Amino acid sequence: MNNPLISIIVPVYKVEPYLSQCIDSLTCQTYSHLEIILVDDGSPDNCGKICDEYAAADDRIKVIHQANRGVSAARNAALAIANGEYVMFVDGDDWTDAVTCETAVKSAAEHGADVVMWTYMREYAGHSSAKSIFPEEFILFDKMSVAALLHRRFIGLLRKELSHPENADALCPIWGKLYRRKIIQSPFIDLAQIGTYEDGLFNLNVFADVDSAVFINKPMYHYRKTNSTSLTSTYKSQLFTQWQHLFDLMETYIAAHDLPADYTEALYNRIALSLIGLGLNIMSADVSARRKMQLIREILSAERYREAYKRLKYQYLPLHWKVFFICARFRFSGGVYSLLLAIQRIISK
Repeated sequence: MNNPLISIIVPVYKVEPYLSQCIDSLTCQTYSHLEIILVDDGSPDNCGKICDEYAAADDRIKVIHQANRGVSAARNAALAIANGEYVMFVDGDDWTDAVTCETAVKSAAEHGADVVMWTYMREYAGHSSAKSIFPEEFILFDKMSVAALLHRRFIGLLRKELSHPENADALCPIWGKLYRRKIIQSPFIDLAQIGTYEDGLFNLNVFADVDSAVFINKPMYHYRKTNSTSLTSTYKSQLFTQWQHLFDLMETYIAAHDLPADYTEALYNRIALSLIGLGLNIMSADVSARRKMQLIREILSAERYREAYKRLKYQYLPLHWKVFFICARFRFSGGVYSLLLAIQRIISK
């Protein structure tokens, strides 16, 4: 096909102040052969009405209205009706550059790629910051390098990659990618089961079937960091339990596909590094400092974490993270708490 259809899937929930900017960025793409699927996931504000108004004005837009079932169910509902040769995902409070679709589909055609990836801008209230994924301007991944450098990375980091643990999941978002529709075989898993990282599990399944992929070092996606209603901004009391289920699923996947030892090492590194996310989640809880340290110590005392910190290759970590994870290894909850407090203050600036 010389002009393949791209299905753009947008889950919509409590994003009324940002939704028009999102949809406008899609309808104004320089590549026009689009199918834009807006999924109103039972949003209690005016999002559903806004979606319908846009659909009435642009016949490329389809709207699904459903009771609130979460972002995974919203994306799955859209995938079930998507007609495009390619699929893109955009969150309802984010936006894209006008040339995004044109740039991605041209690159997919030129290189025969199953997936095209690009970088993104983190959009704060007063400034923007580009997220680094790979330093190269352009990378073409063949089947072998997809397995070694991309597929395994959705499990976790290895060796020198640990020098930037804060970038462990920089590759995992489903936005910032164009997928060939036929390689998408597995649905999104409900966040109620795993807490977060539904994008990573989705990509783990997808990239198992990717024969070639392209990376373009151009930030064409804009990820809004100022939405106070975002799922990533609230305390999750069940996150530790949910992430244990996530790790169980990864263990099962590795065993079922008879994957090499690097995958198991990467999983233990993910478990070790998950203390950053779990710790920051605890820091956002409305409990005393003493209780927070107690919760941190419970994590550090868990067998899975004790084993992860025995296996972690500390020599690859930068000094500040080395101190953090050495405190974790020796279950010094006060040290971990203090360092998390410093991280929290830096993030909030």
